[in-house]
Amino acid sequence: GDWDFWSDWKDRRLWVTVTPIVLITFPAAVQAVLWERFRLPFGATIVILGLLLGEWVNRYFNFWGWTYFPINFVFPASLIPGAILLDVVLMLSGSYLFTAVIGGMAWGLVFYPGNWPIIAPLHVPVEYNGMLMSVADIQGYHYVRTGTPEYIRMVEKGTLRTFGKDVA
Repeated sequence: GDWDFWSDWKDRRLWVTVTPIVLITFPAAVQAVLWERFRLPFGATIVILGLLLGEWVNRYFNFWGWTYFPINFVFPASLIPGAILLDVVLMLSGSYLFTAVIGGMAWGLVFYPGNWPIIAPLHVPVEYNGMLMSVADIQGYHYVRTGTPEYIRMVEKGTLRTFGKDVA
């Protein structure tokens, strides 16, 4: 969804939970078919490489080619480390159950650290018009997207978090 399109929405709460959960279905299905029929342990990696190629083509032609959004603002998530772990777990164990439990957990846990080198420069704090913001937030204000209600674009002004995920 939108969490993977825009770098200012790749946040530490929703993006890291929604994206890996939604995107594990296709690699797991192809991995199961390739393992069952051909005993090839690289189904998830092939699917993710194809998905990543399609995402880059989509981002380049649709976001840069038509609307001139910078590529560093709309880059896709990197799922390759999780796909490699998923395939390695299946190859070493040979068990669908073990791959589902341990490989699926590894898929979800390695997602954010695997994307951190790409996202880290966008989380640098800067002062902008008297407010402390991240570079991604400033990008979101300068490259306004059509059809986005302003109540979605809220910047956190505090750092004290409650147990209910809200900023106090």
